[in-house]
Amino acid sequence: MLEELSIKRATPADVPALVALVNSAYRGEQSMQGWTTEAHLLGGQRTDAEALLDLLVPTEATMLLCTTAEGQLCGSVYLELQGETLYMGMLSVAPTRQAQGIGKRLLIAAETHAHQHGCTHMRITVISVRAELIAWYERHGYHQTGETEPFPTDTRFGIPRQQLELLVMEKQLS
Repeated sequence: MLEELSIKRATPADVPALVALVNSAYRGEQSMQGWTTEAHLLGGQRTDAEALLDLLVPTEATMLLCTTAEGQLCGSVYLELQGETLYMGMLSVAPTRQAQGIGKRLLIAAETHAHQHGCTHMRITVISVRAELIAWYERHGYHQTGETEPFPTDTRFGIPRQQLELLVMEKQLS
């Protein structure tokens, strides 16, 4: 039987749990329990409370949370409306909960959000050397646009262990 999961919008009260979730999914020892770790590519934290609170301020942005029936946070995703495109970032699933359909559930919720706001495209950026993650997005209908963006230089969000760049990927919504 599939576990009952709920999707809801994040509020400032959710930020402490979000910081813990996002950092555990991407960085540090705990992240190595899942397949989405960036610990081999970046040192330091992925985000902090101040940055997440800033993401919740604009009216065109939101974070969706995926919680268990008991209210335990197991996943999240950042969404920002950019005209007819919905930018999606920071898709995070607790390392011990990865490969259980939570990421796919969040993708569906993000696409629903996009449709509700009249968006025709989804857009994401992925670290170019994350072949397994790029392949995961491609299996879910995203394609590489050929565009790249420089990796952020603010070391508050990670210290690169090698030269990094971001690939831009998009999905056309039907």
